[in-house]
Amino acid sequence: MSLFITDECINCDVCEPVCPNEAIFQGEEIYEINPDLCTECVGHFDKPQCQQVCPISCIPLDPDRVETQEQLMQKYLRITQA
Repeated sequence: MSLFITDECINCDVCEPVCPNEAIFQGEEIYEINPDLCTECVGHFDKPQCQQVCPISCIPLDPDRVETQEQLMQKYLRITQA
């Protein structure tokens, strides 16, 4: 799965700089995550860094984008070798 940011986001700016894939960006109202770039930090860290730093825990797994660890690793390899 990739992650997504709920509308509870307070735009505190802490998640964007910790994303190793630059998947997080400022959307029209709140921060958003590009699911094509989100690997849940697979290949970089043991846990998603955005979830670790979010003060209000508004970054859950996206149930509409289920991905296995293997698929996340393949995505990581694809975007880091591009």
